Amino acid sequence: MPSTPLTWLYVPGDRPDRVTKALASGADVVIVDLEDSVAPDRKDYARAATADLLADTHPTPVHVRLNALDSPHAQADLHALAPCPGLTGLRLPKITDSAEIRRIANHTPETPLYALLESALGIEHAHHIATAHPCLAGIALGEVDLRADLGVRDEEGLTWARSRIVVAARAAGLPAPAQSVHPDITDLEGLAASCARGRALGFFGRAALHPRQLPVIERMYLPTPAEIEDAEQILKAAATAEGALMLPDGRFVDAAVVAGARRTLEVANRNR
Repeated sequence: MPSTPLTWLYVPGDRPDRVTKALASGADVVIVDLEDSVAPDRKDYARAATADLLADTHPTPVHVRLNALDSPHAQADLHALAPCPGLTGLRLPKITDSAEIRRIANHTPETPLYALLESALGIEHAHHIATAHPCLAGIALGEVDLRADLGVRDEEGLTWARSRIVVAARAAGLPAPAQSVHPDITDLEGLAASCARGRALGFFGRAALHPRQLPVIERMYLPTPAEIEDAEQILKAAATAEGALMLPDGRFVDAAVVAGARRTLEVANRNR
């Protein structure tokens, strides 16, 4: 897996056939979903099938989205899956409070945790959640539920919440969050436009619902040739000067700009 995941592919936990396909899709991380995509009468089967899958390790990291932590299924999920050697991360839905993170971290101290903020209360507590525990490896939005909670229908209604999650993650020293899913798997043009807006806000990468979305996400989030050339120019200039400097085109460059250029090249070389 690349050092910085770019694509995160959700797949229903009660469809082992789709999980097998997802693992071969080229996604950086596969997320087996035990929550929204599994009907109530299929929860036990999905849990057992996922435990069977995670009895072995896989070249592609496998995360599991648990059922809501206040549901009767969540504890059974943890009991069945926490010991599995193939589990590389747990995604915790509908997080509203840092205490929820600490409770799960105490149960699975060796497993990276990812908090999904899906309500107004979760957004308000974003920084407290992001700093809840060393096991927390990232935060992200759950935009379908958040739209319903806020009563918004268009993109503009989520702009502040999206910016808030990016700032909270970076302030906590966490990686830039991945965007939430684009729910229309046939709308690749809309996906590309949405990725462009997300990248402009500071997101990095995106969760997907179908393998056909993965190439679009990669194309929109990987640096362009012009961005790579610019980053190389910045680093070349920085190597020959100390402190702040001015590029030939008049741009001012300091340590933060140099660090950004290094990140650009790291992303560009992520598969090497």
